[in-house]
Amino acid sequence: MKKKILIVDDTPLNVKILADVLEFKGYQVVTASGGREGLAKVESEKPDIVLLDVMMPDLDGYAVCREIRANPATAILPVVMVTALDPTQERVKGLEAGADDFLAKPINQPELFARVQSLLRIKEYHDQVLEQARELAEWNRTLEQRVAAGVEQIEQMGRLKRFLSPQIADLIINGAAEDPTKSHRREITVVFLDLRGFTAFTDTAEPEEVMGILQEYHAEMGQLILAHNGTIEHFAGDGIMIFFNDPVPIENPAQEAVSMAIRMQDDFGRLSLTWKKRGHDLQMGIGIAQGYATLGVIGFEGRRDYAAIGSVCNLASRLCSEAKAGQILVSQKVFGYVEEEVVAESVGELSLKGFQKLIPAFNIVSLKSA
Repeated sequence: MKKKILIVDDTPLNVKILADVLEFKGYQVVTASGGREGLAKVESEKPDIVLLDVMMPDLDGYAVCREIRANPATAILPVVMVTALDPTQERVKGLEAGADDFLAKPINQPELFARVQSLLRIKEYHDQVLEQARELAEWNRTLEQRVAAGVEQIEQMGRLKRFLSPQIADLIINGAAEDPTKSHRREITVVFLDLRGFTAFTDTAEPEEVMGILQEYHAEMGQLILAHNGTIEHFAGDGIMIFFNDPVPIENPAQEAVSMAIRMQDDFGRLSLTWKKRGHDLQMGIGIAQGYATLGVIGFEGRRDYAAIGSVCNLASRLCSEAKAGQILVSQKVFGYVEEEVVAESVGELSLKGFQKLIPAFNIVSLKSA
C-alpha cells in the first residue's frame, strides 16, 4: 500500500515540484494551499507524513505543527518543516513547535527522499507498537472471560472424567463428540460386575477393612474400564455398571466389553489370592447384555449422574446375579457378536427376574487368541 504524504504550501509552484518528484517515487500525494486547509486534510486524509511550509498567510507552519501535536490522534504524525529562512533560527522555533525534521529551500531531492523514508520507517515502527498495545488491551479485556471459560472447561472435564476415560472426556470437551447431557437413544453393551461372598464378608469384617478391600477392587477394575474406553454408570458397594458405545461410538462394543471382562476376571484372580491370605474369600461374577437404552444426565443441581435406562441394563444385572464365581455370562446377542473370537459354553436358558421368557445365556471362558 502506498504511503500518503500531505504537502502544505501556499505557493502552487512549490507544491507541484514536490508532488511530481514524490509521485514519481511511488508515494500518494495530497495537497493543501494553507495552514487551515492543511489541518482539515490531516483530519480527513490521515496522511503518513506532512511536509509543512513555514510561511503561510492564514496560519503559519509553527501554529499548524502545534495543533497537530495537541491532537492525541496526530501527536506522533511525522512533520517536516520546509523553509527558505535562516535554518538555524527556524530550527529552534520548529523544534519548540514539535517538528521532527527540516528541509531548506530549494529542495535537495536526495535529502528529501532520505528524510521522508527515515520518518516513515519510524512511524511504521510506532504503528506496530500501537497495534500491539491495542491487541494487548483487547487481550486483557477478554482475559477475565477466558479465565472463566477455562475454569468452566476444567470443571466440566472433571465431571466427565467421573464417568469416562480421559481421552473420551477430551473428545467431548473439544467438540469432537456429541453433548452427552442431552437425552438420546442408542444401542449399548452393558456390563455388570459384583462380588460373591461380599455380604458375609461385611458382616464379620471391620468397616475400615471393608473400605480398604473396596478401594483395591475399584482401583483394579477402574484401570481396565479406562483402558477399554468404558463409561462408568455407577458404583454401588461391590457392584459396578459400565456401558460401551456411548457417548462416543465404538466400532464393536460387544467385543470391547467381553475383552475387558476377561481381563477383569484374570486380574481379579490375583486380587482374590491376596485377600485369601488375609482370610477373606471373595470372588466376582460378570453379566453382559446388548440392546437399546435411553441415555443422559439425571439428578439435581449439585449432584448429577450419567445414566442409561432400559431393559438391557436389567438383563445385564440379572445375568450378573446368575453368574457363579469367575463366570462371565453374556446374552445371546452379545455371544453372536463375539462367537468367533471366544471360547464359550452354553449354560442353557435362564429364568430371570423381570423377564417373562427364558433367556439363553453363555459363559465366556477365554479369548481364542489366548
